[in-house]
Amino acid sequence: MATLGPILQRELLTLPRRGRHYVLRFVYLAGLWVLAVTAWQASRGWGSSVSPKELADFGAFLFQLLAWLQLSLVLFFAALTAAAAVAMEKDRRTLVLLLCTDLSDAEIVLGKLFGSLAQIGLLLLAALPIQAFLLLLGGVSLTQIVLVFIVLCASGLAAGALGNLIAFWREKTFQTLALTVLCLALYFLVVEALGLLAYLPIGGTAWVQWVAIVQAWLHPYRTLANILTPQPGETWAATPVVQFTLAMCAWVTLLSGVAVWKLRVWNPSGEPIQQREAPEEEELSEKPVLAAPGPIREVWPNPVLWRELCTRSYGRRPMLIKMAYLLVIALLAFAAWRSLPAAGPQAADRLLPALGIVPVLVLALLLVNAQGVTAITYERDLNSLDLLLVTDITPKEFIFGKLLGVLYNTKEIILPPFLLAGAYAWAGYMGLEVLTYMVISLAVLVLFAAMLGLHVGLHNVSTKAAIAYSLGTIFFLFVGTLVCIYLLLIAGRIEAQFTSFLLFLALGIGGMWFVLGGHKPSVALFISSWLCPMGLFYAVVNVLVDNPYTGASGDPLLSFLVVVSGFGFTIVAMLVPLLSEFEVALWYHTPAEE
Repeated sequence: MATLGPILQRELLTLPRRGRHYVLRFVYLAGLWVLAVTAWQASRGWGSSVSPKELADFGAFLFQLLAWLQLSLVLFFAALTAAAAVAMEKDRRTLVLLLCTDLSDAEIVLGKLFGSLAQIGLLLLAALPIQAFLLLLGGVSLTQIVLVFIVLCASGLAAGALGNLIAFWREKTFQTLALTVLCLALYFLVVEALGLLAYLPIGGTAWVQWVAIVQAWLHPYRTLANILTPQPGETWAATPVVQFTLAMCAWVTLLSGVAVWKLRVWNPSGEPIQQREAPEEEELSEKPVLAAPGPIREVWPNPVLWRELCTRSYGRRPMLIKMAYLLVIALLAFAAWRSLPAAGPQAADRLLPALGIVPVLVLALLLVNAQGVTAITYERDLNSLDLLLVTDITPKEFIFGKLLGVLYNTKEIILPPFLLAGAYAWAGYMGLEVLTYMVISLAVLVLFAAMLGLHVGLHNVSTKAAIAYSLGTIFFLFVGTLVCIYLLLIAGRIEAQFTSFLLFLALGIGGMWFVLGGHKPSVALFISSWLCPMGLFYAVVNVLVDNPYTGASGDPLLSFLVVVSGFGFTIVAMLVPLLSEFEVALWYHTPAEE
């Protein structure tokens, strides 16, 4: 470890001393155990006799479920954790101090990369006993467990290297987080788009096989599928995993090499240039005093809103993020268009619009939430948030100025989900009533994502914690709901897994309560922590399996009312206390572990 410098050594020494390290490990492992119990109830149920073959089938099914879920979590959080670690150094102006030390560029880049991923690596190691326990059930081999662990580590390291590079490149935290999420999504879309090369009239069958091999080298989910579900008559081995690992190591080397090469070119960025010593008074008296060049800009009555809308408070190249986002949306829209049936809306499944709208919506909510939380953490890291205590800016001016600024600066990000819903309605895949419900629900969810970012940013003094709590809440609201729905579709009835679903809801409600009211608890936030996960779960279940025997969905009005009322109440519960007083004024201290 000494070769990677003191940054990694410090992280490994201080990580076990942090209280939230043990809490996070417990929550992660408890979530995996609850997921295992839920999967058993969904597929087998309690009190029924099970043959050894059925037990082995369940072991294989649970291992696949845990592997897919872990890979999604590792890719998302490894990229954002590595990006946030460097972005926090920039916001606090401590990266400049690192550049002034005798640390080499490689020690800084690699130290921040491996130091930020140490927590994720320990969580993967902690989950190995759970996966090893599946060996007792059958259907899983020790070789599979080792190969899956290698794929998870290689994927997390590559995602972290991507976030690390973007963080050293960009100057603002929001730009770093947004570009990291977009580049990660764009990478998977481009790798999937390579499959179109197989349709070129060259090479024949050998060309198609070569394209599939290249995709397996670059795509962690395809490599994982080769390990979990080998084809009949095919003996899978470690060769595809070795090829994938080498490809990911090549990506890590390339991305980290560029970061080391450009470290002192990109940084410090936007720092004031040190001027020479001030002239004597006699010299000043000899030179005429000139006014500042350019027109005088008039500040609005709400200076916070004016700064958000009329200045470059979020970086010098915001169009770079918006162009990358529009490129990702265009690829997603193209994939949704390719999935439309040739026979028209009459031959389409009723859930077809969800295939296009849900990925775009989740991506938009993540970016809006990132904009909201970084709008506060950036001010806090600059110590400019404390200046509000000595100004005449009211809480209403500050909160509404930040909220409207977040919505205005992300207007190009917010618009595509609404346009996509309108396109489906225009093509006849949804009626006017459903479109109206959809548009209003999308607006409420977008406002909730922005307000959640402001709320979490104001109530957490740690930038890394605020970003993790805020983005993690949006991520788990949708991923957790989709996992529950997937298990529900397997069983076909909820009474077979009622106990485990109560445990899942308890974890979700507890997580929402910790994020929303952990520092300033209130009855309204306590109610909101129940409404959001349960409301979203009910809304999706009502649309999917209101009647699992006939396949008919429930009334969309019920889902609309539940989503709008639940998330609308949560918005009000977060907004009202912030409008009454500057609660952030009480949060001066920083925990010793930070």
